[in-house]
Amino acid sequence: MKEERLILVTNDDGYDSKGLAAAVEVARSFGRVVVVAPETTQSGMSQAITMYNPLYLRCVRKEEGLEVYAFSGTPVDCVKMAFDYLLREERVDLVISGINHGSNSAVNVLYSGTMGAAIEGSFYGCPSVGLSLDDHGEDADFEAAVAYGRQIVRSVLENEIELPLCLNVNVPVGRPGELRGIRLCRQNRGFWREEFYRHEDPRGREYFWLTGAFVNEEPEAEDTDEWALSHGYVSVVPVQVDLTDYRQLGALAKVLK
Repeated sequence: MKEERLILVTNDDGYDSKGLAAAVEVARSFGRVVVVAPETTQSGMSQAITMYNPLYLRCVRKEEGLEVYAFSGTPVDCVKMAFDYLLREERVDLVISGINHGSNSAVNVLYSGTMGAAIEGSFYGCPSVGLSLDDHGEDADFEAAVAYGRQIVRSVLENEIELPLCLNVNVPVGRPGELRGIRLCRQNRGFWREEFYRHEDPRGREYFWLTGAFVNEEPEAEDTDEWALSHGYVSVVPVQVDLTDYRQLGALAKVLK
């Protein structure tokens, strides 16, 4: 009898988020599911790990085919806890991180705790998929993200794909029948331009709120994730860890003699 697949699910919005429940719905279509997710919201944590504080793991829920654990660390801590302790005697077939409330397209992939966890999962020799929905609302509808998440995960699991593999998947707002399909893309070139708003608390101490806007440096390029999302497509970007700027190697070889 074929051994049942084991799917690890995590996120950066917390173990009790609506998006994580949607990710579990995707994962349960393919095998046994173990969730190790942050105790509290960990958005924007990227690849952060906890080194100088104790970490606490608790079982939240256990039933046939599903175990849910809340962990006091970052999203990457959650993946490390799963692979290096909780599931160290088992083979994990896939990591799903998400479903994130809000897009992780373009440069957001560098800041995202959701993608930090997905990238970390790929280090352990199994395919990883980061799933995000371009909607920050509390009443966000995850139906399309679940439907397309299943389609993409099935394709990954049922085909021979070279490892390491990490996919950054972003789903636009809309019902499943309203979206235009899946588009394989590259990461858009852009950046965030932040602003800090200064205020004073009742005791006269200054504090700041961070806000900002995304600057798209190539709005007309039709092969990017930003273009796909804005035109109703689910964007899929394969992510790699090598940050070497190969374009500069030749020029710098002449400069740094």
